[in-house]
Amino acid sequence: KLGDISEGYHYVKLARSLLDKVGSRESAGEVICFGTPVRAYVEPLQATLEYHDEGYAAALASGDIIQAALNNMFSLGSSLFAGVNLQTTRDKCAELCIFLYERKMLIFMMNIKYFEHSVFKLI
Repeated sequence: KLGDISEGYHYVKLARSLLDKVGSRESAGEVICFGTPVRAYVEPLQATLEYHDEGYAAALASGDIIQAALNNMFSLGSSLFAGVNLQTTRDKCAELCIFLYERKMLIFMMNIKYFEHSVFKLI
């Protein structure tokens, strides 16, 4: 049912357990990327940042740079609300911009530049 967080959370946990059971990490970056925002409704937001780090690593390992970038971008967005140090967030923005620029993912990079500008204003 649309909007039922507890049911969505159940399906996210099911998807994660299937990833572990099957042992395939090919789609792990995508499952983690889109399942983590649902988990943030139930679990502490700070804990979900680690899931995005895991999703980033899994996506890179499988060669899925789009999901790697999205996991990193979602993590940055959540870091503001999770209370992560602004200087740390700014440094991660710079690292992500380099990652995106090297892979010619300019549309993603422009989004991060807007985010980075907001972080600069908060510092």
